[in-house]
Amino acid sequence: MIPVLLFPQFDPVIVQLGPLSIRWYALAYITGLVVGWRLVRRFVRQAPAVATEFQVDDFLTWATLGVVLGGRLGYVLFYQPSVYLAHPSMILAVWEGGMSFHGGMLGVAVAVSIFCWRNAIPLLGFADRIAIVAPIGLGLGRVANFINGELWGRPAPEWLPWAMIFPRAGTVPRHPSQLYEALMEGVLLATLMFVMSRRESIRARFGMLTGIFLCGYAVARIVGEYFREPDAFLGFLSFGTTMGQILSIPMLIAGIWLIARARVSRP
Repeated sequence: MIPVLLFPQFDPVIVQLGPLSIRWYALAYITGLVVGWRLVRRFVRQAPAVATEFQVDDFLTWATLGVVLGGRLGYVLFYQPSVYLAHPSMILAVWEGGMSFHGGMLGVAVAVSIFCWRNAIPLLGFADRIAIVAPIGLGLGRVANFINGELWGRPAPEWLPWAMIFPRAGTVPRHPSQLYEALMEGVLLATLMFVMSRRESIRARFGMLTGIFLCGYAVARIVGEYFREPDAFLGFLSFGTTMGQILSIPMLIAGIWLIARARVSRP
């Protein structure tokens, strides 16, 4: 028999200073936002320029609010609406977990739309620059999921050499699906976005990079869900699908539409 890996018991708290604690999950969000902000400051200057560095600095606050508020409200509405509507005070307990990428994406989309309207910035051009760096935060978030020992995978076949036992999921060896998703949604998608963004002809077609990101994430998430154990309170939905797969379908359609309609923008 092939040896089975035992999940290393990471401490989800990095530093504890009295009542204040810094967790890996929070660090993933902060690092993703800060690294993304620094990179977008450079990307918006590349031809065709779409904004100034100072405008990107202003948008950082908007992006943070969009990610946190959208991610939390998305989880509340998409995954457990009855629970949170019955106990509204639980909605504010973000430290107990419960964030949705699809909700966070919608939150950032709203933030980008309002910010671009108020500052007379080309919406899709600015969204393209944000899309380039989005996989960085996604990949870090999945690594944080693994460190927290949450969102584990489905039971793995006996021959899988990296099958892992997650103590909170029982004694059945499982796929480390968090790392699969970190690879697909983070490393591979980030590589694709950076390669595509190097071509000025693609950057000039506003909406193209956003569409590529939406399609890339949707495909990665749909594939990754085949290895991930669905949430216990939801289980499998129609035709054996999961909530993550269903929510990714509109993203895929929107991405294809943006790619199909992308045109070279005038200076």
